Amino acid sequence: MQVFKSAQELSNFYNGVSSLGKSLGFVATMGALHEGHLALAEQSQSENDFTIVSIFVNPTQFNNPEDLEKYPRKDEQDIAMLSAIKVDAVFLPSVEEMYGKEVSSESIDLIGLDKGMEGDYRPGHFQGVATVVRRLLKMIKPTRAYFGEKDYQQLRIIKHVAEIFKLNSEIIGVATQRYPSGLAMSSRNFRLSAQAMDEARIIYQSMQWAKDNYLKYRPQALKEAIIKRFAESSLVLEYVDFADDTDMQKITDWQEAKSVRIYIAALCEGVRLIDNLSIR
Repeated sequence: MQVFKSAQELSNFYNGVSSLGKSLGFVATMGALHEGHLALAEQSQSENDFTIVSIFVNPTQFNNPEDLEKYPRKDEQDIAMLSAIKVDAVFLPSVEEMYGKEVSSESIDLIGLDKGMEGDYRPGHFQGVATVVRRLLKMIKPTRAYFGEKDYQQLRIIKHVAEIFKLNSEIIGVATQRYPSGLAMSSRNFRLSAQAMDEARIIYQSMQWAKDNYLKYRPQALKEAIIKRFAESSLVLEYVDFADDTDMQKITDWQEAKSVRIYIAALCEGVRLIDNLSIR
């Protein structure tokens, strides 16, 4: 497995793949890899001739400096995990390689996809995501790029960015990988105790309950019922919302929506967890 740290090395790798007429799959990560990341890489391997994974903790998508500081970094372990599943290459750039001397987000028109849910609670987050993903896709030039549906709002934004900048990479969403409890796999879970991991199952349980019962409630009443469930738990609910997959607009009437997805963010032992589930 090759490890690249510069754009020039990436260019040489891409030229080699392209000269062979082969396809290239790409998985963007911020490291601290888990089974969910490996599932993305393995799907890429099954659908492409070559697969490359990036590991880069992107500073411009953190609105909270403390969150950036505490984000787990396990580069050596991550490289070993990717090598074990025979990924072809890893891109491990520095902040300077990605941003130069000015570490800031571009201003990209996200057509309102960044409004609500994470956009409301993490100002500037999606501009940072859009900026770094655009740069990674331009540098790596993959045939296909794979992103988990756990960050569904982010996935919609990345598809938009690839389209408006004509990046010629197919963006593929991959189903969220979960523990038997239903808890979504996340790098942030490394910061949770065993007890907290167990208590955090309320996130998935509440989403599944909403899916099974949403027609019995109007959207606002269903939100209130979920808020009550969390009030009786150890987690601190940050938000629960329902949005349409097509335009990410919040839903106030089930019949007006083309599709329905529930979004939840909550704090567990001070660690911020997010998840979502398609309801209809």
